[in-house]
Amino acid sequence: MTNLYEPESVSVTQVEADDFVHARVSPLGSLENLSQREVAQLLSAEQSHLYELFRSCALAVLNSGNEIDDARAIFEKYKDFEIHLGRQAWGVKLQIRNAPAQAFVDGQMIRGIKEHLFAVLRDIIYIHDAILGTQRFDLHETSGITNAVYHILRNARILDYKGRPDLVVCWGGHSISPMEYDYSKRVGYELGLRGLSVCTGCGPGAMKGPMKGATIGHAKQRILDGRYIGMTEPGIIAAEPPNPIVNQLVIMPDIEKRLEAFVRTGHGIIVFPGGAGTAEEILYLLGILLNPANAHHPYPVIFTGPASSAAYFQQIDQFILAALGETARARYKIIIDDPAQAAREMVRGMEVVREYRRAHSDAYNFNWLLNIPLEFQMPFDPTHAAMSALSLQRDLPAHILAANLRRAFSGVVAGNVKEKGMRAIEQHGVYELHGDPYLMNLLDDLLAAFVVQRRMKLQGQYNPCYRVVK
Repeated sequence: MTNLYEPESVSVTQVEADDFVHARVSPLGSLENLSQREVAQLLSAEQSHLYELFRSCALAVLNSGNEIDDARAIFEKYKDFEIHLGRQAWGVKLQIRNAPAQAFVDGQMIRGIKEHLFAVLRDIIYIHDAILGTQRFDLHETSGITNAVYHILRNARILDYKGRPDLVVCWGGHSISPMEYDYSKRVGYELGLRGLSVCTGCGPGAMKGPMKGATIGHAKQRILDGRYIGMTEPGIIAAEPPNPIVNQLVIMPDIEKRLEAFVRTGHGIIVFPGGAGTAEEILYLLGILLNPANAHHPYPVIFTGPASSAAYFQQIDQFILAALGETARARYKIIIDDPAQAAREMVRGMEVVREYRRAHSDAYNFNWLLNIPLEFQMPFDPTHAAMSALSLQRDLPAHILAANLRRAFSGVVAGNVKEKGMRAIEQHGVYELHGDPYLMNLLDDLLAAFVVQRRMKLQGQYNPCYRVVK
């Protein structure tokens, strides 16, 4: 292992008409001060299976701003990318070769990207050592999983905030129209004017727009400590790399813990237009809120978009009503083409959340009282057999059907943009989904609409990774 005592430096070389950068980078935002034992743990990680995980996540972070959502294409383009850990007096330093040049300006790594890079290292090592590598957490049991999510967020300092409920989780697609993106910025602006912070999946599109708008609203109100939290997971970070506005990034171990982190830390959720990933998030949330144990638990949920997206939300609304019933529909409001009203409704909803948390002695920064059943927490591996075996029947309890539909959409996301899922589709053909004929028709129509509206992929022709068997 090379000892990197030299000051941070960057060299740029030309390779096949693309700029690739070699650099030595010191920690920023995380891991600035480490004990010798912690340094030794980090260095040993490079010799384990964690190296490839860290390498792929680090490349995704450095690739921020590149509009490619095909993980394999990114990894192929930068197949010579290398990142290694070195020891220095107070901790570690990274030696990087053949990195994307857009992560640098005038020979220096962009500060926000550097923070994200070390956040990735922090979370991957912490999850491996403190969560997966210990007997403290039973990850096959509900309370053990929730405690693991809590500790990951606490280690990333996401839970440091001690003020009133103010965190709006914003969900929506990475592949949306310019009009929808501009609308998400306008909503973010209205949220920022009202002193609310934003948490998203950290990527482009509807994950970036609300943050961008909120920065202007915060600036006008002279709010200097606005939070722009990004939550991601290793399977999707390459397709949706953190956007540059994110000032607190956390990498969760899998999609289920990422979704739990959203609903535990957020005080309300706004949903913008999106594709299969957004449908997965909606079904996850509704499945939890439909659990009888959460019947009286306040959680403001707003679907919103420009006038051009009215038909999209109408179709989502009809699907939810037909599949899950009127009770599910009652858990959200649809607001079309009115950013200020969406923000006002969220503020009102958060006041109810605040009073509920106070009355029931629940924390403001982590929603302990929300009941999340094990079927929403256990990781779902979307193999062809698992996708085919999903029970998609209307006679199931609504919250169980929502959980299974969530898994179906999770598989579609995997087949669309995750490297493992894409390889499985290449080897074994498309996923097959079986179930109630009426429900299968609804599902097929919804997915087909996402394809027609180009919500499945940023660029190029979309080839479906699924087939709905009616």
